[in-house]
Amino acid sequence: MKKIAFALVAVSAFGLAACQPSTEANNAADTNTEATANEAEADTTNALEAADNALDAAGNALENTGEAIENAAESAGDTVSNAAEDATH
Repeated sequence: MKKIAFALVAVSAFGLAACQPSTEANNAADTNTEATANEAEADTTNALEAADNALDAAGNALENTGEAIENAAESAGDTVSNAAEDATH
């Protein structure tokens, strides 16, 4: 009976020891959480900058397209005007 009681006490002690918080494990978990948060913030910042650059590029492309249309219309108008002038002279 003493052996069973001793074994029960030993197993209980190990069980309680396993349930105690480990400062080392908690510090490692805190460090890993902070590192993950920092990486997520950096990824978010990079994504926002990439989106901003993409919007700027799209805006520039639209502006260039508008200028090309304006130039083409002006050139067509000049061609028609010149053809009309040539036809009357």
